[in-house]
Amino acid sequence: MSPSTKHKKSDTELLYEKIKGIKVAMMTTVEPDGTLCSRPMATQDAKDIKEDGNLWFFTQASAPKVGQVEQHHQVNLSYAKPDDNLFISVSGTGELVRGRKRLKDLWRPFYETWFPKGLDDPELALLCIHIDRAEFWSTSKTGLLKGLLTGHKEQIGEDIKLDV
Repeated sequence: MSPSTKHKKSDTELLYEKIKGIKVAMMTTVEPDGTLCSRPMATQDAKDIKEDGNLWFFTQASAPKVGQVEQHHQVNLSYAKPDDNLFISVSGTGELVRGRKRLKDLWRPFYETWFPKGLDDPELALLCIHIDRAEFWSTSKTGLLKGLLTGHKEQIGEDIKLDV
């Protein structure tokens, strides 16, 4: 690749860029009766997407969401930056991970708010979401205004499907 050749971002890198800085995702799982249940979850540093293609979340191993993920592995994560008119949907499969090394690597002192026993908590675990696909919608404020004023939907924004 010559120095003048631009590096084209992979879809994984683009997803990382989009969710970087968004601290909370809404995670949706399937309840035993088939209904959907969503709850806010603190995303670990999105750089891990670039490293292993997964998203990571601290949890208690006995939390209802863990049972839901173990019964029906499919989950959805929704991210939003409303001030930037950016909305992201990530679909994947969930897996409970109790590996001490990964827990230590991702642990930050402020997690003690939710897990007061810290890394010594026998209930402390991670939900690893293996990303199957992602999609985002975004628009600039001027594109949104122009679309609203002219009625041309194609000018309002973009819907991009990522191959991650």
